[in-house]
Amino acid sequence: MELELGVGKKARRAYGFDEIAIVPSRRTRDLADVDISWSVGGHERALPLLASAMDSVVSPASAITLGHLGGLGVLNLEGIFSRYEDADAQLGRIRTAPADEVTGIMQEIYRQPIDTGLMAARIREIREAGAPVAASLTPQRVEQYAPIAIEAGLDLLVIQGTVVSAEHISTAGHVLNLKEFIREQPVPVIVGGCASYNTALHLMRTGAAGILVVVGPGAACTTRGVIGVGVPQATAIADVAGARDQHMRETGTYVRVIADGGMRTGGDIAKAIACGADAVMVGSPLARAEEAPGGGYHWGMATFHPTLPRGTRVHVGTVASLAEIVNGPAIENDGTLNLAGALRTSMATTGHASIKEFQRAEVMVAPGLQTEGKHYQQSQGIGMGRR
Repeated sequence: MELELGVGKKARRAYGFDEIAIVPSRRTRDLADVDISWSVGGHERALPLLASAMDSVVSPASAITLGHLGGLGVLNLEGIFSRYEDADAQLGRIRTAPADEVTGIMQEIYRQPIDTGLMAARIREIREAGAPVAASLTPQRVEQYAPIAIEAGLDLLVIQGTVVSAEHISTAGHVLNLKEFIREQPVPVIVGGCASYNTALHLMRTGAAGILVVVGPGAACTTRGVIGVGVPQATAIADVAGARDQHMRETGTYVRVIADGGMRTGGDIAKAIACGADAVMVGSPLARAEEAPGGGYHWGMATFHPTLPRGTRVHVGTVASLAEIVNGPAIENDGTLNLAGALRTSMATTGHASIKEFQRAEVMVAPGLQTEGKHYQQSQGIGMGRR
């Protein structure tokens, strides 16, 4: 339903995760009968969980660990691990930089040219450890570096930018033809960010195996403030899921919808899937792992942009191992540990046996969900009051 902002402009009301709730159904289900596995581009995974392609989250080592847990770590092929043999030294500089100097220091660090030999070596390191290899490139560089990554053993390519469209217009010269490029690749391709029905439908028609739903919801991202662009995640996911269903009716091809960012807890992940996502990509929850290369700090892919940074370094702390964050056991009661267990419990509580079933769960707008009856938690900063 459209609202009138003024005589000349109307707008839709959009919703974030904190404004919605999953409604219990007429049945419940045993946890042992809940299956949260999924597949993308022919790759079967036990967990519908991808780690964001951020240097504070995914190193070759953490990608290997998450891959063995059943998830998928996405390595940033334009990041520190493809620029420096001794990546830890540069990560340490970012961790220890004063807050008023850290953006400039990151811009300096990321000016180092990409080393294609090192890029290939990182991919081989993950592959030789027996984990699936997923990695991201920006649209501006994907034609240059994708052949090198694929030759090294890449399983899944992610083309990722603040906003990626199927119709980029430029008078400056060569423009990536996304449809032709994807068709020519020997590996499945995921593209994003995207946050609207029409954009998603056009991206799906390029032949992409998956669409990332994201414009600015991440914990370290400032895109929404810097350029004023974004859509709250619950609405964005539902819109893109609607495009997926329309594309399925038109072509018979099912494109995976991956909610990317804005999720801090297992409850947020459950809501993302109930809104229509097939899987989720998270950054800050996994940046808190002992194995995370950020060492308790987290920053986004545009934080170090040379002319218009759209991110910040945030302190998230180190709380547990990657295995405990993903699969538990949880020693905290705020939903940030045992993310997979929370998803399974949400599905069991509402009676759904699979991701596909859970996408049809009833969802309601619930503005008071985070505060109703939670006075003591809110005033003491515990439980749900820790947000």
